[in-house]
Amino acid sequence: MFSQGWEFIIAAFGPMGPFMVLGVLGAVLVLLSLPILFKKEPDPLDRLDGLAGGKVTRQNVQESPVRLRFDSGKSSLDKFAPYLEPQDQKEFSDTRMKMIQAGYRTRSAVTTFNFIRLVLGLSLLMLGLISVFLRSDEPGLASVIISVLVPGAIGYFAPNYWVERRRQQRQEDVTNGFPDALDLMLVCVEAGQSLDQAILRVSQEIRGGYPTLAEEFEIVSHEMRAGKDRVTVLRDMGERCGVADISAFVTVLVQSATFGTSIADALRVYASEMRDKRVMRAEEKANKLPTKLTLGTMMFTVPPLLIILVGPSMYDIYVNLLGGGQ
Repeated sequence: MFSQGWEFIIAAFGPMGPFMVLGVLGAVLVLLSLPILFKKEPDPLDRLDGLAGGKVTRQNVQESPVRLRFDSGKSSLDKFAPYLEPQDQKEFSDTRMKMIQAGYRTRSAVTTFNFIRLVLGLSLLMLGLISVFLRSDEPGLASVIISVLVPGAIGYFAPNYWVERRRQQRQEDVTNGFPDALDLMLVCVEAGQSLDQAILRVSQEIRGGYPTLAEEFEIVSHEMRAGKDRVTVLRDMGERCGVADISAFVTVLVQSATFGTSIADALRVYASEMRDKRVMRAEEKANKLPTKLTLGTMMFTVPPLLIILVGPSMYDIYVNLLGGGQ
């Protein structure tokens, strides 16, 4: 098969055809890698510089982006809610919680999500049908099924992928910023502030570096001000975040309030544990890196090296054999 491919390339492009094909393949790989090379993660310091033209002032910190009401009015999709929302209460609750964890807290988030899935699925399905009808040749049954159903499935499941990726990103942001937030909360509590005041102050201080976690803490502060029970508020925060560290933190605070122990001592021990876990996560990622790089090294380093070392010899052997045969 390799010899047939080699002969076909030489017949199509001449003696230098294999090298031309390898050059085109290398250019394609370089173009595919450019988006990864130029992708830049946002720097937390840039977010700090963005506040008030690079100056972090008390007024900027105290301005809250969190709204107590997320719905400005009725959605145009409310009349279609019985058809777009799951009828099973458990399924609806699970979908609603997933949307909240992804940052979509509006009342019509589930309805909008299912509407987008339906519209994208039907639109890409119709595009697949149109592409089949516009083809000049007569496609087979398998080709028609693939051309129609694959775009429809992509359009239907793409919103699921988007929401799940956003949910995972928010959970990662919460996990990364939680140790620093605990240290700040411990400082506030040891300075004499209550837990409610400490949570509000922490939400104000970490907004520039960890906006997702600051938003969650500020929602907790607003709910406590509204008179909601502290234990219920903290447990709701654990469910909204969907992070095991937050759930454990809520359990620590609830047990501390139940047994009457010092909140500062509990925070000190738990903050130390969270810092150790962050170091362990960083070490785990560092240990996984050589294994992940092995596949890339084999794919992008070994084949070009073999082509450079063995290619000229194979070409000379092939030319000599062809000349000897003639």
